[in-house]
Amino acid sequence: MAEPRRKSATYADIEALPPHVVGEIAFGALHTHPRPSPRHGNAVIELQAELIGPFRRGRGGPGGWIFQPEPELHLGEHIIVPDIAAWRRENLPALPETAFFETAPDWICEVLSPSTQRFDRTDKLAIYAAFGVGHCWYVDPAARTLEVLARQGDKWLIAATFKDADRVTAPPFEAHTFALDALWSISQESS
Repeated sequence: MAEPRRKSATYADIEALPPHVVGEIAFGALHTHPRPSPRHGNAVIELQAELIGPFRRGRGGPGGWIFQPEPELHLGEHIIVPDIAAWRRENLPALPETAFFETAPDWICEVLSPSTQRFDRTDKLAIYAAFGVGHCWYVDPAARTLEVLARQGDKWLIAATFKDADRVTAPPFEAHTFALDALWSISQESS
């Protein structure tokens, strides 16, 4: 006997979640996880600090990018929230008037955690490829690594990997180099 067809999740399902829970919809399924840990948040803030000066403001770099932390992306039927997303200014000439973005970013970063890692590396990555995201960075604060993926057609290729205090020069932000350990500097101080 066939299983009954499940009802696809809707935006109302996300709105009904408690404030401390993040909700995303991928391929009709609702995915929930708790708000990020302080270690996770620190990695997000430090990476943004490294990239915004040269790539948003043009200080020591080319400028021309728009960065958003935890943007709600509405990509077709999917509603997903990367940790950081960035658009080349020519692809997003103005911020939307809505609380969400319908234009796929050019680059995303997911800071991995035990509760999100599987979803980030599977369904979300497939959605990013389908909607033309060019680059995906996976930051793992626990392992102190950065994995850089570049999309080639509908496939993702590993463009570079970094660990510990490696010097990072990676696409699409090759014009700036930074020390990877800047992303967990507070974590190191407290360990």
